Amino acid sequence: MSSKTAKKKAMVPKLRFPEFRDTGPWERYKFGELLTLEYGGSLPEESRLDGSIPVVGSNGVVGFHSEALVSGPVIIVGRKGSVGEVNWIESDCYPIDTTFYVKLKFHNSLLVFIKLLLENANLTSLSDNGAVPGLNRNDVYVIKTALPSEAEQQKIADCLSSLDEVIEFQTKRLEVLNAHKKGLMQQLFPREGETTPRLRFPEFRDAGPWEVKRLGEIIEEFRKQSTVQDEYEVLTSSRKGLLRQKEYYEENRITAKDNIGFNIIPPNYITYRSRSDDRRFYFNENTLGITGIISVYYPVFRITEGSNKFIVEMLNHSWIEVGKRSVGTSQTVLSVNELKRLKMPIPSPPEQQKIADCLSSIDEVIELQTKKLEALKAHKKGLMQQLFPQEVG
Repeated sequence: MSSKTAKKKAMVPKLRFPEFRDTGPWERYKFGELLTLEYGGSLPEESRLDGSIPVVGSNGVVGFHSEALVSGPVIIVGRKGSVGEVNWIESDCYPIDTTFYVKLKFHNSLLVFIKLLLENANLTSLSDNGAVPGLNRNDVYVIKTALPSEAEQQKIADCLSSLDEVIEFQTKRLEVLNAHKKGLMQQLFPREGETTPRLRFPEFRDAGPWEVKRLGEIIEEFRKQSTVQDEYEVLTSSRKGLLRQKEYYEENRITAKDNIGFNIIPPNYITYRSRSDDRRFYFNENTLGITGIISVYYPVFRITEGSNKFIVEMLNHSWIEVGKRSVGTSQTVLSVNELKRLKMPIPSPPEQQKIADCLSSIDEVIELQTKKLEALKAHKKGLMQQLFPQEVG
């Protein structure tokens, strides 16, 4: 053994199944020795309308086509859009040019195990910093990895595949809950151009139609800004809710070091990002129990009459109508003044509260299911860190 080889640490995972503990280290490879990444094909959107073959992009299935480019099962790796995301497609499919698809260089290795290796490699970290982040296949090829025997590959693959089945089941449960809430809201809120919902709680069935109001009648803007650095904790308003910025961004990254002049948002006040690329605006209430600060691009206001929860749900449900009030071309802006001019049917405060309580109870179930799913994904990530060697010296 050469001195250069002797300096290398053996590729042995921290956690190993009993029957493989004495079988020695895994054999070292670079990904370029194991696989090739082929570019997906160019397929115009108008060609994705007919057929039964899934058309797969970086963000998943984007249509269907009459012919397959690849025979399944196959591993799809996002090279644009969802960069580095690794997906397993069971059927024949047509990967488009925002993706790579994997071809193995030898066939005695399990395809599913290669998928696990790619997932463990954190390909997202390799994306460039261009206007449209991308993944270079040559960067993937030089990543160091290791393979155990086929028997040990199978054991690990079976273990993690069974966990994937649980994750998939819990994911579908979450999707069902979200679909249930969406369907319920379509019944609890009037359709566009109407003033009476199709579903009403018994005590309000004879209360008559909802009153059409200009939102300016119930919205009061809050315009206080921070005067010293880190006066309050920095928050972020996202599609997932109002969150602490250090929790929203990976590795506790913050978007701006200087936060003097940020908008202050007290507890129980509402905010939204006033700029949008798709005319969709997401409203969130500060239910964190703290006063925070948020970018000046996020107006802050409160409701002077009725339920915050109801108004937030109503605005998010009526996103198309709300988006029509925004102005601009590639990126539209929705000012508070334009929001105030919007007329919408609104019920009495007691009926608002009843609807808010109903939706809050569903949100609690959704939150519990979300946490369960996150815990399973974290468990898989931790298990993979134990089952795969981390030393790549």
